[in-house]
Amino acid sequence: MVTFKAEIERFAEMGEKTGWTYVFIPLAIADMIKPGCRKSYRVKGHLDQVKIEGVSFVPMGEGNFIMALNAGIRKQLKKDLGGVLELSLEEDTTFKIEMPEDLELCLSDEPHLLKNFFKQPKSHQNWYINWLNSAKTEATRTKRIVKIVNAMDKDWDFGTMMRDGKPREVE
Repeated sequence: MVTFKAEIERFAEMGEKTGWTYVFIPLAIADMIKPGCRKSYRVKGHLDQVKIEGVSFVPMGEGNFIMALNAGIRKQLKKDLGGVLELSLEEDTTFKIEMPEDLELCLSDEPHLLKNFFKQPKSHQNWYINWLNSAKTEATRTKRIVKIVNAMDKDWDFGTMMRDGKPREVE
């Protein structure tokens, strides 16, 4: 378990990460948790006294990472932008997201759909599954399954799928 302090920050303008609240994890600390890793991975431990599991470290280049802090975690912490946290973290090797049966059935209709899903990075597979599982109604869940199937047919990653159909900003 690695213990350190970090300030809560927010991206002003950073592409798809604009508005994210996060803590910065420098290379030296990341290497103590998972030496030599430069790809996204999950951690568990404590942020102050709040227990966390399966939270992603997102690579930011040059070996540095960020850990996003969603509104639920910030509310539990009772801290926001500029607050200082004491983090005690280690790699979470137990974290696994199961593919929902309805999604697997739909992707199994065509062999290339399931193949394209499993060749995605594990983090993207998890984003697809979490996005699907966060649907509040059956109608929304069905729309999301259709969107995921279409994305796999076109061999798109999660970000490409989410940007599809959104108007582009003209410079």
